[in-house]
Amino acid sequence: MNVVAVLGGGTMGGGIAGHLARCGLEVRLVDADRERAEQALERLLTRTRAHVDAGLLGIDALERTGTIEVRDDVESAVAGAGLVIEAVPEDLDLKRATLARCGTEAILATNTSSLPIAELAEAAPAPERFLGVHWFNPPEWTPGVEVIPGPETARDVVETVVEFLRRAGKRPAEVGDGAGFVANRLQMALFREALAIVEDGLATPEAIDEVVRTTFGFRLPFFGPFLIADMAGLDVYASVFRTLERGLGPEFTPPAALCEHVDAGRYGTKTGAGFGEYSEEERDRLALERDRRYAALARLLTELG
Repeated sequence: MNVVAVLGGGTMGGGIAGHLARCGLEVRLVDADRERAEQALERLLTRTRAHVDAGLLGIDALERTGTIEVRDDVESAVAGAGLVIEAVPEDLDLKRATLARCGTEAILATNTSSLPIAELAEAAPAPERFLGVHWFNPPEWTPGVEVIPGPETARDVVETVVEFLRRAGKRPAEVGDGAGFVANRLQMALFREALAIVEDGLATPEAIDEVVRTTFGFRLPFFGPFLIADMAGLDVYASVFRTLERGLGPEFTPPAALCEHVDAGRYGTKTGAGFGEYSEEERDRLALERDRRYAALARLLTELG
């Protein structure tokens, strides 16, 4: 897939196009009309120049970004492309209308943060070659990409896109087609509780931001919620849930899966098993690696101010 067509020149589409061009791919960019596509490329070049000036990208980044080819319409952009990434605004009807124009030859990926892939697949000319990809803003720098197969997506198409993203320097994760996928379901749950804490008068938005970024948010660049829970102790988590349940109600009743682990004596790393399995050697290695990473991040945050 050396030729990639990106449909949509907004922040996400432009950022994706720029990143892939800097990976050495032949990238075509199209928007509602040629004038808008050219304006999108000019904005991208300006952004890339600023990144180069700030030392975030090498000097060759501007030249590679400049190789992006603007096309007049969707049909000419997708002709002969191996991968088409639709990145028009988050509007179901607009996306469906755009996807319907994409032909059947290329792998077709829709960049969406929440729209159901199954509904979008109905408009895809070849549903078996269609899937969702959720890039995150800013797409140049955020490593993760959610990959969401549709109901008819061929297995080899999923594997091809995952490998393509890895070669492009991203960290893809395949997830299911549920509301909000994974990242936004978790992120919105956090935001919902943050708003509730403000409404309860427990903290200001500024205080909540400070707590999140300097406590559990500090750990999240390195470890996800299950490994963090295993390191903290699932018995501790169960106790916290019971306290929250008493104070906030049944929505914080300890989850059944958590209770099953605790009842079985699977408390996490300290007992050798939790949601994962840990030998004594692995537990010690993990603890040392955790401390090494946290110390490095603390130094970086101090440096950045």
